[in-house]
Amino acid sequence: MSGFNNILDDMRTHGMRLPQQKIQIAVPHAATILRKALEYFVAMEGRTLVWLPEYDEVARWLSGNRGRGLFMYGSCGRGKTLLCRYVLPAIILKHCRKVVSVFDMNEVNKNIDAVLTKHIISLDDVGTEALSIQYGQRRMAFAEILDAAEKDNKLLIASSNLNVSEIVNHYDDRVLDRLKSTTVRILFQGDSLRA
Repeated sequence: MSGFNNILDDMRTHGMRLPQQKIQIAVPHAATILRKALEYFVAMEGRTLVWLPEYDEVARWLSGNRGRGLFMYGSCGRGKTLLCRYVLPAIILKHCRKVVSVFDMNEVNKNIDAVLTKHIISLDDVGTEALSIQYGQRRMAFAEILDAAEKDNKLLIASSNLNVSEIVNHYDDRVLDRLKSTTVRILFQGDSLRA
């Protein structure tokens, strides 16, 4: 790339936007650590862990995300919220020394701009949020956050009970396309573990 060695310095000098580094997550022995963390948080609820096949896929993501986020979607009661709110943020803090900012989608609309300042964003219950209307301006929080994940290399962890066609119906094809390009998607399917 002859001639481009100093371009970043030139762009910085002129106040131009620079590409951000992708956030890397790499937890050694991820399956073992994920199991221990799940057992810990499930025990706090007075329950016993039931290991699901989906958790193996989450462990694969934890062992090396290659700069991509994680989107867990599908059936209710399979541990997506527990992973999104507590387990993954705790593991990433303990083993990667990175802070995950966790939000429920219903609270995101209160201040979308504050969420967009975070670098690692975890969103629980995507698809339950209402359209945000602030000062007459209509905003779709999830679409904006996903856009920032793609353009600014923010790391997104999210959960949803929507299936693929419901995601397209609720948002649009562009949101689904961005989900595919910025995240590893794991389908959670089967009976609820809540009893």
